[in-house]
Amino acid sequence: MTGVRLSIFPLAGALLFPEMHLPLHIFEPRYRALVSDAMARDRRIGMIQPSGEGETPTLYAVGCVGKIAEVEALDDGRYNLVLEGLSLFRIRRELTVSTAFRQVEAELIAAPEPDDLSIGRRASLEVESKRFAEAAGYQVDWDAVARLDDASLVNGIAQIAPFDVAAKQALLEAEGIEQRAELIIQLMQFFGRYGGEDRATLQ
Repeated sequence: MTGVRLSIFPLAGALLFPEMHLPLHIFEPRYRALVSDAMARDRRIGMIQPSGEGETPTLYAVGCVGKIAEVEALDDGRYNLVLEGLSLFRIRRELTVSTAFRQVEAELIAAPEPDDLSIGRRASLEVESKRFAEAAGYQVDWDAVARLDDASLVNGIAQIAPFDVAAKQALLEAEGIEQRAELIIQLMQFFGRYGGEDRATLQ
């Protein structure tokens, strides 16, 4: 399969899933340049988490291609964006480029067959989500949550839950929403047992 060239935005804790949306505020000069370049080309940005630290951190292998669905250019050069998830990707290699932002050759990952949660898994996820939200002091419209389809519920929780980087990456790479939902439940139960931590951590 032919690889695709992607400009990437490494951002810890920021997950994007296909068919989901991610709002971003872009202020660093190199990523403002990335957005300008993407707008002039195909509006695509590769969202990926760093697995290390530093100015040029190592990266996890799997991320998600996002298309700029909404953009607000501010007077001082910053941007407010909404990315729409298109496809997961796996990095083949990082490219040597002259741009301020990083680029990779990547392989798009085929979407799995659509699946639904079992009734029991859906119920368990909703119960654990309520416990988690109450413990963290979150205000949630549970009537709206109940109306979400399974994929939107599971992927939405995975995107916004305050788990650590490794846990978020495990959620991104989970094979299907049933496995992802089970991992979310485990992480929420862990957080409940160790409620003094600011962020749930997957060891």
